[in-house]
Amino acid sequence: RYSLFYNHLKNIEECEGGLDKFTKSYKTFGVNQLLEGGIYCREWAPGAEAVFLAGDFNGWNPFSHPYKKLEYGKWELFIPPGEDGCPAVPHGSKLKVVIRAQNGALLYRISPWARYVVRDEDKVNYDWVHWNPPQSYIHKHPSPKRLKSLRIYESHVGIASPEGKVASYKNFTYNVLPRIKDLGYNCVQLMAIMEHAYYASFGYQVTSFFAASSRYGTPDDLKEMIDVAHSMGITVLLDVVHSHASKNSEDGLNQFDGTDSCFFHSGYRGNHQLWDSRLFDYANWEVLRFLLSNLRMWIEDYRFDGFRFDGVTSMLYHHHGIGTGFSGDYNEYFGLHVDEDALCYLMLANHMINSLHPECITIAEDVSGMPALCRPVAEGGGGFDYRLAMAIPDKWIQIIKELKDEDWNMGNIVHTLTNRRYEEKYIAYAESHDQALVGDKTLAFRLMDAEMYTNMSVLMPLTPVIDRGIQLHKMIRLITHTLGGESYLNFMGNEFGHPEWLDFPRIGNNESYHYARRQFNLTEDDLLRYKFLNAFDRDMNRLEERFGWLASPQAYVSEKHEANKVIAFERAGLVFIFNFHPYQSYVDYRVVIFKYKILLDSDAGEYGGHQRLDHNTEYFSEEYPHNYRPHSLMV
Repeated sequence: RYSLFYNHLKNIEECEGGLDKFTKSYKTFGVNQLLEGGIYCREWAPGAEAVFLAGDFNGWNPFSHPYKKLEYGKWELFIPPGEDGCPAVPHGSKLKVVIRAQNGALLYRISPWARYVVRDEDKVNYDWVHWNPPQSYIHKHPSPKRLKSLRIYESHVGIASPEGKVASYKNFTYNVLPRIKDLGYNCVQLMAIMEHAYYASFGYQVTSFFAASSRYGTPDDLKEMIDVAHSMGITVLLDVVHSHASKNSEDGLNQFDGTDSCFFHSGYRGNHQLWDSRLFDYANWEVLRFLLSNLRMWIEDYRFDGFRFDGVTSMLYHHHGIGTGFSGDYNEYFGLHVDEDALCYLMLANHMINSLHPECITIAEDVSGMPALCRPVAEGGGGFDYRLAMAIPDKWIQIIKELKDEDWNMGNIVHTLTNRRYEEKYIAYAESHDQALVGDKTLAFRLMDAEMYTNMSVLMPLTPVIDRGIQLHKMIRLITHTLGGESYLNFMGNEFGHPEWLDFPRIGNNESYHYARRQFNLTEDDLLRYKFLNAFDRDMNRLEERFGWLASPQAYVSEKHEANKVIAFERAGLVFIFNFHPYQSYVDYRVVIFKYKILLDSDAGEYGGHQRLDHNTEYFSEEYPHNYRPHSLMV
């Protein structure tokens, strides 16, 4: 694998003048404003017979501005400035690339490199708009230094409001970022930023890879949002979708030049059977240019601090993970079923990011457990910094759905939380956006279900269902945070047990926005119990900021007692003790510990607990061996 990567890198050096020049193509492809007012345009359309540029600037004459054909399927066009020196294509002009296909048909396409596309309310399709304002947003604040402990708040700009509408970049900047900062998260991961024509796709059916979604505002609004986040010390990651692309040919890449092989594999291999989308040809030189340049543009133009790569499992295997289980056997990860071209692209992407922007972070969403995915490229690894611990949320769902409380297996919980590849960093999470979507349930909704509608008021008696739900919600998140990995992730709203599910407007729900929002206002109502979960999540993150357990070596588990339902472990100089027994409390319970003073207690009153512990007492250990340690004490 390293040999394949090295050959690609060597070819880039010899044929393109190096990786730096090769990945700067976002500055030359598409339509680019020159300093003297002229316009330089370049496209890759190997299947086209002729290429033209049409738009407001030439009265939509489809033939007045033909491109010149170059080698390797490239086309270029230079438009001089006007006689008065004005730009040849004014800012805000609508444009289309006109392709004469091999069958003679004229195809009006949006450039794959378009930076801004919009859709008028009365139209079905998007318009490509030339974005060249007289004064672009200037970043004022430096990017935060690379974080040792990563506490990620997974976010979607459009739903980040209690109102039933598409929220804006401005709303996120001034209303949501301060909330994220207060909750103790130091990183925000943004979904659905790359433009996607279908809102209900959650941003995973991308149509314009270089365009920030216009439904939330302008490119400058997004730049301001990232700049303000940086001023708060918050790292900003982009959820990047390079695993597939929308089949939409009117707004997207599909059949850009009239063939089904431009950017993608042709035929069966170029289609994802479950996602109904197109699959990139990662062996193609121009596809590599397009995708690598795309990553670099988001870093250098918008100042993103890294990426969460979506759908990595689909990229790594020719079977895309469909109908395939992974047991950990190495035969599952090495063989002809592995898409080495896709893996080589990921290695190139991580090498480029690490070489040009070493402060950036990359995360792999891989459910298969591919070995060495998070080891350096120089070792033959994939080069990612982190991978998602995707087995953890599945385990919590399975436990809650299938087992009675008294049947919870402590050893199995600990195994799932600690079962990770040696010296590869994992991002632990109890739930993400996947569990919040319609058709699934969040942990809070699984635990409390219909009673969330009637019994979350502090004026109502604390029912057994709500009491159990609130306590387990806190405990599950804390043990995941402290034992499950080297980073932690939470999807927006789940920190306080957001009720109901997430569903975007679509025909099936009469285009309703009722479930496409986050009701942050629930935490601000003193009469509702959501405030308890919100406060616990905040203080859990703040304690990690203070002690840094995510950046510490993996925990030492001193106890996993099946009968008592107790788990105890040490990490970062702290001892964590969990009692998962449904009805049994313990007095004088012996644990391995040197000194004992409570720092965080899920049973505290401010977190909706029963206040059964005295926080003002310090305890010191005695020389009493317990669980292979020389000292212990009673708690």
